Amino acid sequence: MARFQFERESRTPHSESFTILTDENEIGRVDIHFGDDIANATLCVPEDFSESDVQELIGAVDERLVMTAQPFREDFVCTVWLGRHAGVYSEELEDGPEDDADGNGRMK
Repeated sequence: MARFQFERESRTPHSESFTILTDENEIGRVDIHFGDDIANATLCVPEDFSESDVQELIGAVDERLVMTAQPFREDFVCTVWLGRHAGVYSEELEDGPEDDADGNGRMK
């Protein structure tokens, strides 16, 4: 698996969301919530990710995102979802739904 890059999408006082990329291609996303002594993450990756790919990515998230923000946490719990990207939905569209690259009419 290629080296992972993370691009921050959003940040609040207790959470962050990142797009995950390899070789400049989006492959998934991770949402992290920081509690007092625990960090929880939801990791969404392609359904063809192997167990070793998932473990490698969890390690990268922990080392590069969680430990840098919360180095003294007691635990890091990561829930993993395997699937496919279905689209991005928003109520803030000016001209109505736009077709994505597949032409399926999902909102961007």
